[in-house]
Amino acid sequence: MLGAIFAILSAASFALNNAAARRAVVTGTPTQGMALTVPIGVLCFLLVAALTGEMARLGQFPPAAVAWMMAVGLLHFLLGRYCNYRANQYAGANLTGPVIQLQVVVTLALAVVVLNEPCSALQVIGGIVMLAGSFITQSQQLGRAAAVAPVGNGGKPRAADADAIKAPKFVPRQAEGYLFALLAAFAYGTTPIMVRTALRHAGPSSAILGGVISYGAATGAIALMLVLSTPLRHNVMALRRDNIPWFVFSGVFVAMAQGFLYSALAVAPIMLVMPLLQLTLVFRIIFAMWLNPEHEVFGWKVIAGSAISILGACTVSLDTDVILAAFGVEGAPARLLRWQI
Repeated sequence: MLGAIFAILSAASFALNNAAARRAVVTGTPTQGMALTVPIGVLCFLLVAALTGEMARLGQFPPAAVAWMMAVGLLHFLLGRYCNYRANQYAGANLTGPVIQLQVVVTLALAVVVLNEPCSALQVIGGIVMLAGSFITQSQQLGRAAAVAPVGNGGKPRAADADAIKAPKFVPRQAEGYLFALLAAFAYGTTPIMVRTALRHAGPSSAILGGVISYGAATGAIALMLVLSTPLRHNVMALRRDNIPWFVFSGVFVAMAQGFLYSALAVAPIMLVMPLLQLTLVFRIIFAMWLNPEHEVFGWKVIAGSAISILGACTVSLDTDVILAAFGVEGAPARLLRWQI
């Protein structure tokens, strides 16, 4: 139960982070977001560690776990977050969300390959359903944009045509958005196995120190890049004042999300945590309608694709016997769905 609660809180926090980050990158850049949100994550985890007394246990943290969490910081908070920001900037969080959630497929595929965990035919079907959900989302019609409104004989736009052909408020660059969403899915899908490996024997409180270590490694890498790269420094120095609050909100929310996720993975198996984490798609649409109604693509295909992706993720992540028992599947169909790779 505790792991489920942490997973749901993580899903909501991730969605709030995405909504705030999307608002920020409308006029800001992913590099600016990285330079601001990653250090904020360190401060959040350091504050929690100090208040809970966990900093005193830092010397007891196993060296192998330290190495794993440093790798998590570089892969998740540098590569994954940068690609996530790029995807949001190009195509918006609603369109790229189901693609990024393919991280579940990546996680479970690596669990089979790296950890030698079994993969059933039902889980393969779930992965196909997730892909179908992402394709449905991507097929959402965006409307037709007109560079120049139609004009009548007097040289003025015709009212009927002007109403019929309106440029959408946000025109996504889908190819670039989906490319970076896939890269983010790969990075995000890899790190849960690394976190589980590092923290599974350390208890839920170890998530706090794990966050300090991973965020610290990512912050150190960003600081080094800023020192060595003049263009990056200029990019960060060009940060607009009105984008700062949104990046700060994003940094706080994603730090909360990571803390809840690490806590969930420390006390519960991946097969429980990952399906509940897919509620991010539901929360993401709700928060996008609230915070970014003019900077996202909405429509029934976005909602349907997200719902289908959640269904596929649950099919992939839940135990096959649990699903078969819930639906009363027996006999040859059950044996077929239990077949394992």
